[in-house]
Amino acid sequence: MKKGEKKESKPQTQSNIMDELSKKQIFKKFSYRGKDLGTLINLSIDEISQLLRARQRRRLRRKLHQKYGKFLEKLINIKKTTPQGEKPKAVKTHLRDCIVLPTMIQSVVNIHNGKGYNSVEIKPEMIGYYLGEYAMTYKRVTHGKPGVGATHSSKFVPIK
Repeated sequence: MKKGEKKESKPQTQSNIMDELSKKQIFKKFSYRGKDLGTLINLSIDEISQLLRARQRRRLRRKLHQKYGKFLEKLINIKKTTPQGEKPKAVKTHLRDCIVLPTMIQSVVNIHNGKGYNSVEIKPEMIGYYLGEYAMTYKRVTHGKPGVGATHSSKFVPIK
């Protein structure tokens, strides 16, 4: 290029901009430890346990209690009976130490937090975590102004 010449630029049209955006917004396909969701669902519990962290792997190798099997059966049956495109009916549980498995994905679970139930929809990112991690058992403490009668010093807070 010489000093007097201008660089020609392509006119930015709506289609060019949309093409660039679509290249940037390629949706990432979910995979857990290199396995995609379709293959994860078809794996047996022993094969799934090989992919999980040590504590969860040990728990699954030592076999699950009967109540976990009943809970998983309920989730699977409700998912089968729900029509396509609708959310399944929620299943209540006190099993906070239940490990989220790939067969539980897209089901709704009401997890007990000690006082009530928190509704949680199981997503693929939750695989390997415990259900109790999604239902907090305590409220966050919010400190405010002292109330009247809280302490002796609060009696002398000036009224504005």
